[in-house]
Amino acid sequence: MTVYLIAEVKITDEAWIPDYVAHVHEIAARHNGRFLSRSGNVETIEGPPSEGTVISLLEFPSREDVLAFADDPEYAPYGAARRQGSICHYRLIDDTDLAGAIPYLVGPAAT
Repeated sequence: MTVYLIAEVKITDEAWIPDYVAHVHEIAARHNGRFLSRSGNVETIEGPPSEGTVISLLEFPSREDVLAFADDPEYAPYGAARRQGSICHYRLIDDTDLAGAIPYLVGPAAT
């Protein structure tokens, strides 16, 4: 089942960014992940504005692939640097439709 990692990052110290940008997409790719967006062009059209400086959207074939990426020892120093120089919210969603009304999405997950 396809899953999406949504990373909302409020940068507090930019020192970590060059190394992170240069290496992390390759590590994600080794775990079958790909960036769909990594943008600072965040526009709020409803609700309170986000505090995020950058929002990234990554697609992975499975939850296990995301966890393997997050737990990859090669990713560890980049993740630690990101956490040191930012406030982050990482969220994982799947491709289900909670209401079960959109035919091209998977119906509600069985409980």
